[in-house]
Amino acid sequence: MQRYLFLLLQPHNQRKNMQYYTYDLSNGLKIIHLPCDSPVSYCGFAINAGTREEEEDAFGMAHFVEHMLFKGTHKRKVWHILNRMETVGGELNAYTTKEETFVYSIFLEQHFERAFELLSDLIFHSCFPEQEAKKELEVIIDEINAYEDNPSELIYDDFENILFEGHPMGHHILGTSKSLESFSGQRGLRFTQQYYLPSNMVFFSMGKTDFRKITRLAEKFVGSIPGKSHSSVRQPAFPIKSCYLKQNKNTAQSHVMIGGRAYNMHDDKKAGLYLINNILGGPGMNSRLNLILREKHGLVYQVDSSYTPYSDTGVFSIYFGAEKEDSEKCTKLIFKELKKLQESPLTTSQLDTAKKQMIGQLAVANEHKENTFLGLGKSFLHFNRYESLPDVYAKIQAISATSLQDICNEIFDEKNVFFLEFR
Repeated sequence: MQRYLFLLLQPHNQRKNMQYYTYDLSNGLKIIHLPCDSPVSYCGFAINAGTREEEEDAFGMAHFVEHMLFKGTHKRKVWHILNRMETVGGELNAYTTKEETFVYSIFLEQHFERAFELLSDLIFHSCFPEQEAKKELEVIIDEINAYEDNPSELIYDDFENILFEGHPMGHHILGTSKSLESFSGQRGLRFTQQYYLPSNMVFFSMGKTDFRKITRLAEKFVGSIPGKSHSSVRQPAFPIKSCYLKQNKNTAQSHVMIGGRAYNMHDDKKAGLYLINNILGGPGMNSRLNLILREKHGLVYQVDSSYTPYSDTGVFSIYFGAEKEDSEKCTKLIFKELKKLQESPLTTSQLDTAKKQMIGQLAVANEHKENTFLGLGKSFLHFNRYESLPDVYAKIQAISATSLQDICNEIFDEKNVFFLEFR
């Protein structure tokens, strides 16, 4: 077991230090703690297992398991789990992605031990009672039905299913009503036995709890869990030709996705694509696509772009909803903007403004402590370090106009672009 202290220095003339601590248990569990002077604390487990770990006949299993963690342990019933943090004003949360599952709690600092013990019990001692499994499957089916009634959300999953056709990265996180038919508590338990291993997860926390206390609690609650090795290897997504698809969904308006595969989370070009995404269709009302489609032509209510990097691939996409008769015009305007970025590099002034805007947005978002906390867990899970805001700022500042143009030529190449429209 080793203990480390990392010192992160903010860029430029800001000399305020940010410290975080890490600790390794002998069973392979990695721990990271970010001190924060606040009466509210956070802690949780990030498991390196999501929907891409699912077998073909078990789509939706990772999400099902996430639900079932709260349905009983060997020493707690559902009621006791729900009340353990709620009665002291805390919260319990969880969510599933394509590659991870997060289970965490937010609470007053004096309840840190209570939260840590409860989360450890849920992660390592859930019993997956069959009666609760049957009820929860009905709840998830209702969730699927509600999701399918929302085309502006559904199109994102359908788009990824096209991008990763035939690969576990493509299918919906919730699964389907048909795939859920074969699920049981025992199948869910087997999934945790395969992937919910100390060596395949991290425990992360943020607050003013002394780190020595955290390591003592880790040894107490998790130290005796067997240190099994994790041997599963993720299969890379196979190549696929770009396509142009229209699907009749009987929607009131057209919902359109344009995009393709992009850089993975370890690629040095990742920061540049984040910046391009922000320029094109980020959260700012001054994004190029919002200005051209909404403000200038009044064609859409919503248009945005997104970039999601995964461990070995990524997705870049642009979404808009418009009247059916306007969808073709919107599409042409979008491709015109993409062409501009490919053919005309940003001026020094444009690049400087784009960097300042993105850095400012990140700083504002970081004021939401839950975002910082979850970023801490994800960063440590995938990079074995905390990629703090100063790290990100430095990467943004290093981006050149030439590198951005090269990225645009790669990502927006017509051979890599996919198109999906719900009508």
